Amino acid sequence: MAAKTSDFNVKQRQLNEDVSNGNFKPCYLLYGEEAYLRFQNRDKLLKALSCDSSSMNFNRYKGKDIVPGEVIDMAETMPFLAEKRVILIEDSGLFKEGCPELAEYLKSPADTVIFIFVEQELDKRKDMFKAVSKLGFEMECEIQTEDTLYRWIKSRCANEGKEISPRAQALLVERVGTDMSNIATEIEKLVCYCIDRPSITEEDIEAVCAHYLTSRIFAMTDAISERNQRKAIELYYDMLALKEPPAKILAMITRQFNIMYQVKELSDRGADRSTIAGAAKIQPYFVQKYLNWARGYSFGELKDTLEMCASQDEAVKTGRLDYVIAVEMVIVKCSRSGKAG
Repeated sequence: MAAKTSDFNVKQRQLNEDVSNGNFKPCYLLYGEEAYLRFQNRDKLLKALSCDSSSMNFNRYKGKDIVPGEVIDMAETMPFLAEKRVILIEDSGLFKEGCPELAEYLKSPADTVIFIFVEQELDKRKDMFKAVSKLGFEMECEIQTEDTLYRWIKSRCANEGKEISPRAQALLVERVGTDMSNIATEIEKLVCYCIDRPSITEEDIEAVCAHYLTSRIFAMTDAISERNQRKAIELYYDMLALKEPPAKILAMITRQFNIMYQVKELSDRGADRSTIAGAAKIQPYFVQKYLNWARGYSFGELKDTLEMCASQDEAVKTGRLDYVIAVEMVIVKCSRSGKAG
């Protein structure tokens, strides 16, 4: 299966250049499942534009009760002793439901206003997305790859004067999950725990870091591989009740099946546990677990599941399917009773 391409790094550099040069576009849209990156880039823009709660030229709207006409009136209001007025709109749903009035305004907004939109979900077919894409800048703050997370973890620890080995980085992600806010919180705890030592070790992570999404995903993968569909669905809805985003759950399921595919292929080639662990980028003590899961599936089933995960993700992002239902369909398919070929 072809790897998913991403332009996040390119977009991030572009946004950083705007902030560094002070050459801002008329509007910015930050969207996607990784809240840490959405908020980090939002705050970066606001700081560069000298916006805070006391600024007379900064207006913030949040939630689904926003009145487009009021926003447009504010956008047309001249800033006081400044070149620009900044309007921040968050979690509005305008990019999922559409908003003809504001989309039309964005075709030719006042020269004195900069819009910053921050949304978790959107529909790229809607008028608002098309208007912002044409006028300004949009960036998807997506769940990051493990390699990117490892580099970020190493950099963040280095900024705190701590070293962390590749094995410890991998264990931290295995333990905590891929949510960058959770990882940042755990790194803060680890830095305090290791205050008198230069390095953060695997033992420190075992002692300090709580199990987050990963442990629940492992339980779900157990249920799926055992073809226990009812238990897998129950675990899924337990995670939803605990406010875990379905997009993150889908990303973790995809990761599990991708590792299963790699482990099965390497095992069939006669690779030893150490080689498998290195190639699949997992800890050696997880290899046997993945091997046990993979034995319940043929290569065709594993490939079909990975392709379905990708297609469901695409269906949601193009507005053709709801995320909750999309993930449930994946779980039902890959836990369906049947003998692997």
